[in-house]
Amino acid sequence: MSQTHTLDSSSFPSAADPNSLLSTLFTPLPLSSQLTLRNKFLMAALTRDRNVPTNVPTDLMVEYYRQRAKGGASLIVSEGALVSRQGTSWPHAPGIWSEEQVVAWKKITDAVHEEGAVMFAQLWHVGRISHIQAPEQIASGEPIYAPSTIAARDNNLNFRFIPGEPSSSVPTAVPDPHQLIQVYKNAALSAKRAGFDGVEVHTGGGYLIHEFLDNTANKREDEWGGSVENRAKFGLEVLKVVRDVFGPGRVGIKLTPAGGYNDIGMSLEDTIETFTYFITKADKLDLAYMMFLRYDEVDDPIIDGKRRATKHDMIETYRSLLKNSKFFVVGNYTPLEAAEVISSNEVDGVFFANPDLPNRVKFGLEMNEMDVKRLYGARDGSVLPEEELAKGYTDYPLAVLPN
Repeated sequence: MSQTHTLDSSSFPSAADPNSLLSTLFTPLPLSSQLTLRNKFLMAALTRDRNVPTNVPTDLMVEYYRQRAKGGASLIVSEGALVSRQGTSWPHAPGIWSEEQVVAWKKITDAVHEEGAVMFAQLWHVGRISHIQAPEQIASGEPIYAPSTIAARDNNLNFRFIPGEPSSSVPTAVPDPHQLIQVYKNAALSAKRAGFDGVEVHTGGGYLIHEFLDNTANKREDEWGGSVENRAKFGLEVLKVVRDVFGPGRVGIKLTPAGGYNDIGMSLEDTIETFTYFITKADKLDLAYMMFLRYDEVDDPIIDGKRRATKHDMIETYRSLLKNSKFFVVGNYTPLEAAEVISSNEVDGVFFANPDLPNRVKFGLEMNEMDVKRLYGARDGSVLPEEELAKGYTDYPLAVLPN
């Protein structure tokens, strides 16, 4: 599930004036030696649960992504594409493990490319954030895999599509993590066949790779746990095999060092030590970018009477570590705030989450107000008709632009 938030409905000064600070958002962004983006409006991965009746992308999703590309976004990162049936919780989130899914995603990447945007697939494995009664988990015939047999305690994430709305099950410690590394490689190969320009590996959110990094979720005593180097090994090995599939400059990662969400997080000292090591090593792997989610209390559950996250500043703590990869951020940035941090070289780019944002910013138009109640169309497992799934998804009015 995405932790990316939405903008409010306020309007912004027009960027049509070249002297406006906002005009910096409309200049090209060299993502790598391989790719140049037409502007600095980046669309973050947004889980929306519209893959009804199964986990195969639909024609409604084709229209959704086409709209976002037509609205001016330069880089679109797909909603989390689940790398295997075994690593799936929600029944209507899209997968990328079958040929049927690859064919369906190809329709989406073709639509995005027709509108002039670049598209990356976010590769996602939920790790321990699952339940043994989840339909896809049952269908996989495999246990819930995580670094260790420690269940997540975040009761805000109950599974509404299961009777009784239980929270996460106790996972099985994966016997050989190499098998999951291969799963990521297979998913990257599928993404390449589906026409994606690259992939973003989800290394945060309290999901599988984050669980290996975190010493409260990873209690292994083998080569995959214990020291910082061992806990970082799984994520780094995943990045290597995915990079080998797509080549240099076509792999990004999402990081959420502050944690909290999905019952993840270490002491500040351990957090900075762990992520400093992981980021420094990852930066040497010819990645395109690293994207950091800034702290927000919305993502910080109260567990055992206290906030779970380790609040600290992403830019201040990690910006200087990146020597090769672009430094991107996400998390309720307004366009003006984004322009300020980009112009001051604090960051290289900012991810947003709002329909046709570039056109509205360019002409100072009011934002669409997000239909929050309908963001997650079929999260409860309902098989809704397409006209219902379209609400709060593809029915936002496009900006009426001045002549």
